[in-house]
Amino acid sequence: MTYTPKSDFIAVMMERGYLADCTDYQGLDEALVKGVQPAYIGYDATAQSLHVGHLLNIMMLRWLQKTGHKPITLMGGGTTKVGDPSFRSDERPLLGPEQIDANIAGMKKVFANYLTYGDGGNDALMLNNAEWLDNLNYLEFLRDIGRHFSVNRMLSFESVKSRLDREQSLSFLEFNYMILQAYDFMELNRRYGCVLQMGGSDQWGNIVNGIDLTRRVIDHEVYGLTSPLLTTSDGRKMGKSQGGAIWLNGEMLSPYEFWQFWRNTTDADVGRFLKLYTELPVAECDRLGALQGSEINEGKVILANEVTKLLHGADAAAAAEATAREVFEKGGVGDDLPTISVSADEALPGTFYGLEDQALYFSVNLLFVKAGLVKSGKEAKRLISEDGALINGVAVKKRFPFVKLTDIGKQIKLSAGKKRHALVRLDG
Repeated sequence: MTYTPKSDFIAVMMERGYLADCTDYQGLDEALVKGVQPAYIGYDATAQSLHVGHLLNIMMLRWLQKTGHKPITLMGGGTTKVGDPSFRSDERPLLGPEQIDANIAGMKKVFANYLTYGDGGNDALMLNNAEWLDNLNYLEFLRDIGRHFSVNRMLSFESVKSRLDREQSLSFLEFNYMILQAYDFMELNRRYGCVLQMGGSDQWGNIVNGIDLTRRVIDHEVYGLTSPLLTTSDGRKMGKSQGGAIWLNGEMLSPYEFWQFWRNTTDADVGRFLKLYTELPVAECDRLGALQGSEINEGKVILANEVTKLLHGADAAAAAEATAREVFEKGGVGDDLPTISVSADEALPGTFYGLEDQALYFSVNLLFVKAGLVKSGKEAKRLISEDGALINGVAVKKRFPFVKLTDIGKQIKLSAGKKRHALVRLDG
C-alpha cells in the first residue's frame, strides 16, 4: 500500500505491521488528525483470562492511547450469552451470568497493565454491552434494527460461509451475533462518539455491518480497521504452546512461563514480534531481528524482557531472566520456575507399581502431567521413550519411570527437553 498517513496512529499501525485492512484509510486518517477520537475493540467473556492471541489487539489500543486518542475496551457481558460464530466449527458453550461476570473481572486485570483508565480526555473507558443489550425489546429491535440487515449479504460473509460450506450447523442464536455486534458499534457512536472499531481480520464482516447500520440509522460516518491473524513462521497459531493457551493472568500462567514462551520464539519471528509486542524503536527491532546464529538469542531475551515488563512489570521480567540463566547457563534449579507440591501421602508402595519392595514411590508420568509439562500419561511415556524426560538433568529410564520418595529431598527439577522445566517440592 502506498498511502502516506497524516496521523501518528495510522503511521504506527502501518510501520509496525498491525494493519491488515481499513474501510477508509483517508477518511479515518483525517478524522484522527482533527482531535481525540474514541475507538473500541470488543472482548467476549468466554474465559477467566485473555491470552497471547489477544495481545496484538491490546497493543493496538495501547498505541491508540499513546498517540493521543481514547481506547474503549468493550466487555461482552451481553454478546457472550450468544457466542461469536466467526470461523468456528461448532457453537460456543453458553455461560451463565455469574461465570460471565467472573470472567470479566479476570480480564479487567490484564487491561489495567496496558491502558490508563480514568476521566481524562484520552483516558480509556471500560464498558459492558449488557448495559444496552440486556434490556432490548425483541419486537422493537427486529422492527428498528433487523430490517437493515440482508440475510443474503450475511450469508456471503466468509466467517459464516465457511461454516455452511462445511455443512456444519449454524444456530439462529449465533446468526444473531453479527447484528448485536453491529448494534454495539452504533450505540458506542451514539453514546460516546466512538468513530472506529478494530479487531482481527476475522471480524471484518461484523465491523462492516456496524458501519452500515450506524450510517443507516443515525447517519454518522464511522470506520473499521483490522489486524492480521498471526501465525508463527512455522505455521502455528499465535499464542498456542504444547502446554495450551498462553494466558495473560499471572494466576493462570506464571511470569516465568510467560517470559519463557517469548524466549523460545523462532528465529524468523524475532524482528516481527519485537515490532508488534514491544515499544522498542522500529530500527532497533530490525537490527535485533537481523542477527544471525547464536547472536539472535540476544534479540529473544530482549523480546521476552520487554513483553514481560509490559504485562507483569520490570521486577518480574528481571526475575524470569535470572531464573532462565540459572537453569540454562549454570545448570541450576532457579527459584522462579513453575512449582508444584506433593505430599508423602500421595506416594504409593513399590508393590502397587509391580516392584518388589515396600518403599514409597511417585509415578514420573503423573508428576510430569501434574507439573503441566505434558497433557497426558501417554504423552509422558512418549517423552520418556525419547529420552526427553529428565529429573535433575538425568534422563528418566524407560524401564523404571518412578521416583522414590526419599530421593526427592526438598525438591527435584523436572525437564521436558531443554526448554521446559518445573520444580516438584515435598510438603512437610
